[in-house]
Amino acid sequence: MDASDDAGLDESYRPLPALYLAFLSIWFVSACSWTLNTYKKRHCQTNNLQWTLAIVPLIKALQLTLSFLFWYSCFHLEICSLWMSFGVYVTGVLFQTASFVSFLLISHGYCIMCERLSVTERRTTASLGCVFYLTLVGYRASVPYFSVLLLLNYVITFYVIFHHTSQNLLVLREQLSFIEDEDVQAMHDAVYTKYIMFKKFQGAMQIVAMAEAVIYINLDDSSENYWIRLLVREWAQLCILVYIGWTFRSQDLAPRFSVMPTLKSKGETIVPPIYSIEMDAATFKDFSSHEWHIGVATSSCDVSSKEPVIVIIQQPHTSHKPTPAATPLPPQVQQV
Repeated sequence: MDASDDAGLDESYRPLPALYLAFLSIWFVSACSWTLNTYKKRHCQTNNLQWTLAIVPLIKALQLTLSFLFWYSCFHLEICSLWMSFGVYVTGVLFQTASFVSFLLISHGYCIMCERLSVTERRTTASLGCVFYLTLVGYRASVPYFSVLLLLNYVITFYVIFHHTSQNLLVLREQLSFIEDEDVQAMHDAVYTKYIMFKKFQGAMQIVAMAEAVIYINLDDSSENYWIRLLVREWAQLCILVYIGWTFRSQDLAPRFSVMPTLKSKGETIVPPIYSIEMDAATFKDFSSHEWHIGVATSSCDVSSKEPVIVIIQQPHTSHKPTPAATPLPPQVQQV
């Protein structure tokens, strides 16, 4: 008699070990590539968001590892571990929770519109994440009424994501209009890059919302086509998360992309004009001006320049824009 028959396993589940192993390989390579790229670009970008997003593929790789071991042991070792199946269950819930918490962080503009979230935003994100985790646990455990609670939680979570994403897009559109009207081109590329990132994220979230609706509307629990449904679901998750990860990966972004407030302002947000001068370190030692005296070294990402370059930034309290006549500059200074 076949070993799977002894264990009481349905033959329709036999493709699962190979399927889980294939996706495990893809997710493991993705997690390693993401971590390595974030580490290599750590000097070029404020990458707290990227380190946070690294948790998602790591949890997914762990879930797929446990899934592969469970089904492989069931078919080939005739041992179906209850604890391993419980591990698959828990890591699956953690993966979905971590994914939605990451979506919430991006929608709030974490490390894109501001360096850190406000206390209210952090509490809202933590609360939604905890409630989402608990309702998902209850739903998968077939606890009565938890399907309704999970649906309500999905509606609230997607509302928060789309609402904050739309707000950020509105702010960025206003900033781009201000840049074009005032001819402040120094910030144009940085603001436009952020706008494109949020537009791509908004489109991806619309696909996620439709995919989640299709998954939970489909009530077919038959085992005959289970591996096909699993294949479609895993590919959908992989494609969506790879697209979002590629959009928000650590990279050499537009100049001044990292110029952002510590917290988002609740009032009207405009782009202040930025006046800067670049000079070498030797010239900076002899430079003296009450309007231009904040010296900041350029990013270490620029490996083409062997000598350090100092960027001089105008103090924010000066009342007028300096001109060459009002602020004489040394011959080595370059206006940017």
